[in-house]
Amino acid sequence: MAEKVETESEEKKPMNFIEEIVYEDLKAGKNGGRLNTRFPPEPNGYLHIGHAKAICMDFGVAERFGGTCNLRFDDTNPVKENVEYVDSIREDIHWLGFDWGDREYYASDYFPQLFELAVRLIKEGKAYVDDQTSEEIAKQKGTPTVAGTESPYRNRTPEENLDLFLRMNEGEFEEGSRVLRAKIDMASSNMHFRDPIMYRIIKHPHHRTGTKWKVYPMYDFAHGQSDFFEGVTHSICTLEFVPHRPLYDYFVDELADSSYRPRQLEFNRLNLTYTVMSKRKLLQLVNEGLVAGWDDPRMPTISGMRRRGFTAKSIRNFIDSIGYTKFEALNSISLLEHAVREDLNAIATRGMAVMNPVKVIITNYPESQVEMVEMENNPENPAEGTHKMPFTREIYIEREDFMENPPKKYFRLAPDAEVRLKGAYIIKCTGVKKDDEGNIEEIYCTYDPDTRSGLPGASRKVKGTLHWVSVAHAIDAEARLYDRLFEVENVAADERDFHEMLNPNSLKIVKGIKVEPFIAENATKGAHFQFQRIGYFTPDYDSTPEHLIFNRSIGLKDSWEKEQKK
Repeated sequence: MAEKVETESEEKKPMNFIEEIVYEDLKAGKNGGRLNTRFPPEPNGYLHIGHAKAICMDFGVAERFGGTCNLRFDDTNPVKENVEYVDSIREDIHWLGFDWGDREYYASDYFPQLFELAVRLIKEGKAYVDDQTSEEIAKQKGTPTVAGTESPYRNRTPEENLDLFLRMNEGEFEEGSRVLRAKIDMASSNMHFRDPIMYRIIKHPHHRTGTKWKVYPMYDFAHGQSDFFEGVTHSICTLEFVPHRPLYDYFVDELADSSYRPRQLEFNRLNLTYTVMSKRKLLQLVNEGLVAGWDDPRMPTISGMRRRGFTAKSIRNFIDSIGYTKFEALNSISLLEHAVREDLNAIATRGMAVMNPVKVIITNYPESQVEMVEMENNPENPAEGTHKMPFTREIYIEREDFMENPPKKYFRLAPDAEVRLKGAYIIKCTGVKKDDEGNIEEIYCTYDPDTRSGLPGASRKVKGTLHWVSVAHAIDAEARLYDRLFEVENVAADERDFHEMLNPNSLKIVKGIKVEPFIAENATKGAHFQFQRIGYFTPDYDSTPEHLIFNRSIGLKDSWEKEQKK
């Protein structure tokens, strides 16, 4: 079942234009007052965040008005389809918080009815078999301002067309040698009406029907009819299908009557900066080994974002924030990152991790003493409680948190300067030890024993607070720091090969980081941590107790835009 995802309150939430249309249709009693939407993914790749927007619309509008939403796999091209993709699509929809109940369908469920309809159209003289190549057909279609020319095979008799079509399905002809086309209008101003292809020959086995079929329907022929067979009332899709809508209606008219007909509605798709949404390009990235798979945390796929530590709520809140319109737009990925950061701030457990450790020895602290200090799990939610963290004479701090010759207004550790160790004491630097090359090996400090929480000196103020981990209790781990996959803001608008726009620094692996025991003990799949002063992290799927691996979900602040403007 789907995980319940609580997003922003629906109370008084204004309707988007699609919801307004649906509301008016229901108010008018169209289709007997029924509401049935559908989400129709092609099982030829993993879903990406653009699909998440469609999922939120298709399932969301059904939820809002008490309707139902079907999941229908558009499995009309067996060459590109895979059961792996089917399974991943199911998982992604459930993770986002939606469920289709017992309404899982496939376009292949309707292959017999679609074939019968094609036969009927052939017999009525509304479809014909064309022997031309795809290149010849494309050239013959003309341009938006120049009418197309008729195929030399357009006027075959229904009997001849039916004989050829049946033989096509028996496997008698080679792939690409013949297609079935609708006989509409080669002079139409709508290019999609210029005798569109309905069926093509494909001899690749289908993942559900095996080798039963040798001809497969095209999307424009299969989609509307599948909607009709399922009882879909509102077929919601993205703006690129606006020119297809008349053809959708044309084919539906061959089945529908006054009592019921599906209606196609369109909204703008989701485009993100520094990202590609093309499945073809995403597949290239996977096949060429440029990423570690469809669920690589740098990918815009739902599974990649989940692995990176993004939450379903943050993705849904982001989609709510950008809304649905009739105009294409390029959305800033910073808006998505803000939504992720906002949700993780509310739910992530705080913990200590040191990325680039240097040892600090507190010379006046007892050598064998181990003191357990109290750490708040989440200041945003006091109900989350606290956990204990060991404090000892030797600790690790970030190497970047110490400077021998600091500039003015430097509030971290420096010679003779004081800082507070978060949750523990104020320390003061008294000296350093360097290796032969001048690199700092150890930092020496003293501590003020009265400055721990609850003691008289706890209120004493210093300007810097550092995170730290006990040397004796630190657990080694690996951090994977993910960044944007592309360096170019609008990848789709750039004419260069997209390979040239890849960000060479999209992944940085940091080994030997030090984490406190509490983090190591709770590093289960799906856990969310805020490493204090560093960012939000989640255990990677490959992480084990013996080899802890954490993915950085997002930094504490958006530093990318500032870096790009330098």
